[in-house]
Amino acid sequence: MLAIEARDVTKTYGEGRLAVPVLRGVSLSVARGEVVALEGPSGSGKTTLLCILGCLLTPSSGRIAIDGQDVDPHRADRLWKVRRRSIGFVFQQFNLFPSLTATENVQYTLNLRGWRGRKATREADRVLDQVGLGHRKDFRPRDLSGGQKQRVAVARALAGSAPLILADEPTGNLDSEAGAQVLDLFRSLAKVENRGLMIVTHDPSVRSIADRVISIRDGQLTTGEAN
Repeated sequence: MLAIEARDVTKTYGEGRLAVPVLRGVSLSVARGEVVALEGPSGSGKTTLLCILGCLLTPSSGRIAIDGQDVDPHRADRLWKVRRRSIGFVFQQFNLFPSLTATENVQYTLNLRGWRGRKATREADRVLDQVGLGHRKDFRPRDLSGGQKQRVAVARALAGSAPLILADEPTGNLDSEAGAQVLDLFRSLAKVENRGLMIVTHDPSVRSIADRVISIRDGQLTTGEAN
């Protein structure tokens, strides 16, 4: 089962002589249980591609299907539902609410997905236990290390069983030891939880946990490399 499939996706900014093509017919897929690393230099189009795959940005043309269901990228009123139901995001900057505990940060995302009360609390506790933070669930971000904050962010993405996890430079703000721990956690959870995971990165160590490495340059993909 594919977590996501994209076919002939393009993105162009501007029109006529001012048109700037950013993506030029990108096609890719990520299966459930698969870890894919997406590499490329600055300006290659990888962030634009990630935003389109995450239903945060509308492509100029092309087709996207998430968990076997076609997504209409031009229906803004439906895209937020797709994001809420089917996609978990992990960012370089953690993006945790400083006044909320680890549990409350995860619960907030679950609330947006329609989970309430004890059900949300149990799910938050479950994923925090999975990422090794059950003993820190009542701590606020200021009392957590960088690696622990990123583990909360991973737990938040996992909460609610979204089939697809998209991570944007998730080790960028971590030291090498914490980064390696988070990457090992990513791979383990992708396999155990049967989630599709795409990691956009400049970090070469991501290759060690990826099933495939895809490179993008000038808006086009090169052949995926299997590890």
